[in-house]
Amino acid sequence: MRTLCSSTLIGEFFVIGFAALVAMKDPDLTAGTVWLVSGIAMVLCVALCGVITRPGGTALGWALQLALVASGVFVPTMYFLGAVFAGLWWASVHYGRKIDEAKARFAAQAEASSAPDAA
Repeated sequence: MRTLCSSTLIGEFFVIGFAALVAMKDPDLTAGTVWLVSGIAMVLCVALCGVITRPGGTALGWALQLALVASGVFVPTMYFLGAVFAGLWWASVHYGRKIDEAKARFAAQAEASSAPDAA
């Protein structure tokens, strides 16, 4: 799960950075505000890569997805990109868990087959 979720988060890191460049063109927003909010979101993306498998990591990821969709208020394209990344996030979590379960199952089978028979 870690690899798939981290890949999604790193993709979001770049999308947030590019969205910040677009948001700076909004006359109602100051560059400092844009980069403060975007910088926090970008740091959160990278930090989540390290804690994704810990309790609450996935929930923080979902909160980030909601924030990404909500950023469409300032950059309308982010409604679409946020929805795309929310779908990628769901797929990363869903299929990542299935992959982790399969790996554990295969490891248990390999361990059982290599263990000496105690007969």
